[in-house]
Amino acid sequence: MNDSDRKNVAPTLLVGVNFGLPHFDNELEELGLLAQTAGLHPVARLTCKRKAPDAALFVGSGKADEIKELATLHGAVEILFEQPLSPAQQRNLERHMGMPVNDRTFLILEIFAQRARSHEGKLQVELAKLQYLSTRLVRRWSHLERQSGGIGMRGGPGETQMELDRRMIGDAIKRTRERLEKVKRQRSTQRRQRNRRDAFTISLVGYTNAGKSTLFNAMVKARAYAADQLFATLDTTTRQLYLGNKEGVGRSVSLSDTVGFIRDLPHGLIDAFQATLQEAADASLLMHVVDASNPNFPEQMAEVQKVLAEIGAADVPQVLVFNKLDAMPEETRPLLMQDHYTVDGVAIPRFFVSAKSGEGLAGLREYLAQEALQDMPDDLTSYPTSDE
Repeated sequence: MNDSDRKNVAPTLLVGVNFGLPHFDNELEELGLLAQTAGLHPVARLTCKRKAPDAALFVGSGKADEIKELATLHGAVEILFEQPLSPAQQRNLERHMGMPVNDRTFLILEIFAQRARSHEGKLQVELAKLQYLSTRLVRRWSHLERQSGGIGMRGGPGETQMELDRRMIGDAIKRTRERLEKVKRQRSTQRRQRNRRDAFTISLVGYTNAGKSTLFNAMVKARAYAADQLFATLDTTTRQLYLGNKEGVGRSVSLSDTVGFIRDLPHGLIDAFQATLQEAADASLLMHVVDASNPNFPEQMAEVQKVLAEIGAADVPQVLVFNKLDAMPEETRPLLMQDHYTVDGVAIPRFFVSAKSGEGLAGLREYLAQEALQDMPDDLTSYPTSDE
């Protein structure tokens, strides 16, 4: 489906299959939010249970017929699966349904492609999409099985169109990786320069739509894009955060806003965004932002910890920032604005704040100032005091 079709807000049927795994979303709420973020319009939702995926149609022929009927009934022009589909399953389903069939992985890639703004972000998304597309070439489209031959071609009928496309994609992946490696070296140089200045660096991490960019803007008076939607921002933004005078020492630290995490984030995206996520792995402190108003916040926190482990940031010190205090029902509001929360057997400092109203931010700033001061070399007495 091309971009112009998506801009027309395509009616879409959402499908989820419960294989008995934990945290199955019976309402397909997050998939629906992802679809809306990508410019699709969910018109109906269907969930079913299976012990294991069907090798050919993922859901079996009987359920595939039911999905097709429901899509026709609601005027859907695309079907979106919560779980990842194999290339063969996707091809078979499209033939059976007579319309495009995609999965959560493809949807996230589409959103990232729409939202990337920086040169680095666009390169990272391009690489992830190329890697995803390379797996879809295997017997998905019948037109790719045609052979191209003729005058000047050696060895019989020649190279198949599929082989040509695979080789072209392979070349594109190689070129994109080389360009990203150059960007990675540039970022590495910038990090080394910060380390030589003994800079204290803080990275904001958290589940998508936890309010990281809103908190970032509130802390540094920046104008980073923030919205109540999934993946509102993809590109890392870094600003100086002035923490005021502590024991006569004025100190600024580097604060970076990174891409949000999400359940089942495609591994291709984690690999492609390694240069950006490296900011988190190299940070002095991680501010793990949590949507305190979301009843599923424990599962979201677990997903963030999982991705942090994958990028080598599991051992970086953390402070938990339970955001959206203003959106919490009165009966669930905390008695204390600061306490500790246990994650994997470790008690981590926790602050309740509202990035929107500013409530609780003063206490958080005081804590960050103390952490930065403890990290300060003994022979260092002052730092720049800019607040960009």
